[in-house]
Amino acid sequence: MAKVKTSYFCQNCGANSAKWLGKCPSCGEWNTYVEELVQKEEQGLGTWKAGLSKERKAAKPRLLHEVNFEEQPRVVTGDAELNRVLGGGIVPGSLILIGGEPGIGKSTLLLQIALELSKLKVLYVSGEESEQQIKMRADRMAFQSANCYVLAETNTQQIFTQVEVLKPDLLIIDSIQTLHSQLVESAAGSVSQVRECTAELMKFAKETGTPVFLIGHITKEGTIAGPKVLEHMVDTVLQFEGDRHLTYRILRTSKNRFGSTHELGIYEMRADGLRQVANPSEILLTQREEILNGVSIGAMMEGNRPLIIEIQSLVSPATYGTPQRSSTGFDSKRLNMLLAVLEKRGGMRLGQQDVFLNVAGGLKVDDPALDLAVCASLISSYEDTAIPNSLCFAGEVGLGGEIRAVHKIESRISEAEKLGFKTIMVSKYGLKGIDLSKFWITIIPIVKLDDMYKNLFLVS
Repeated sequence: MAKVKTSYFCQNCGANSAKWLGKCPSCGEWNTYVEELVQKEEQGLGTWKAGLSKERKAAKPRLLHEVNFEEQPRVVTGDAELNRVLGGGIVPGSLILIGGEPGIGKSTLLLQIALELSKLKVLYVSGEESEQQIKMRADRMAFQSANCYVLAETNTQQIFTQVEVLKPDLLIIDSIQTLHSQLVESAAGSVSQVRECTAELMKFAKETGTPVFLIGHITKEGTIAGPKVLEHMVDTVLQFEGDRHLTYRILRTSKNRFGSTHELGIYEMRADGLRQVANPSEILLTQREEILNGVSIGAMMEGNRPLIIEIQSLVSPATYGTPQRSSTGFDSKRLNMLLAVLEKRGGMRLGQQDVFLNVAGGLKVDDPALDLAVCASLISSYEDTAIPNSLCFAGEVGLGGEIRAVHKIESRISEAEKLGFKTIMVSKYGLKGIDLSKFWITIIPIVKLDDMYKNLFLVS
């Protein structure tokens, strides 16, 4: 009989200790250590069964140039947005974690993918819903598949028994916090259970070449729930974001061992599932009847994808003693920096003004090229004069009030031209070596904020 003992685990980073500690020495968080029962089993027991029947050769060091590498073909799904975010498709043997708020559509997204891959044998394992509930959701979608299997189970040993019989081409787990392994005597969702279950799934994925999707819960701060080691163990971490009260959802990558971490996928939540948004720039621009002040249009990049988004601002005299500074979708510290630049270099008195900034469409942006659009929006609201709808901006603002060049300026100009903008204001330094004759859109090169202010309201 294996010996059962207790150990203390940090709920934030997964570090363990023989005794309780007030402050975790690994991550520095306070009051995160929880006592759990841990049962030490013989090495190899309870892991993925296929790995026990193979004779493993002892690993030996090899020269790097002697290692043979053959790129495996990716599994291309019918979801172009997911393929873009993953870097071209699903890599065989990869472990993919997707997190998001409750009700945002994580289960809907993965069930839709399972139904779209009709040529592959897919096993959808749910520890939160019954088979009848999954069937009801599948009936609302327009996809039909004869190779999608469902299993309502939380015990990993039982799941692997069914996997060994079915031999699926793709495994989906909903969710990792509901699984429990018999090797660890603690509640499902604890640090030790999440770590053990993920390790078993990772061993299964690597030894069989079967891609595995994991759904993970998130905390109130918006991070993946459970130990931080969970994100280190998986190959890819996806974040499914958006407001549950709005129809649009954003899928972005925070970690990807097989591709870029800057790609973005946009979906529209409908009654029959998630619809891919092929041209997100159109939905990110508000359809309005009249020209309003405080509204500007900026050209940004998400990976290799250009997006045209709308910046809205409101500048008004402070009603209370301390002026308010509020931003939604834009870094508040960068907003304060731009306000200081406008006051110091632009001569605008914003010290006693309330400033509210919003990125339309629910996006969270961090591209410095939006600085110029933000400044234009603030000037427009402060001067109470509207910016023409035909004008677009792309440029970074420095502390000296200079307009700095941004990367991939040609893609930004082409996207603005495609959407019908007549004029775009960019940094003069970013146009070197670019053939401007191939664009019919009017390009206004500027070098400082004063140049933007002179041309801002002159565009017809």
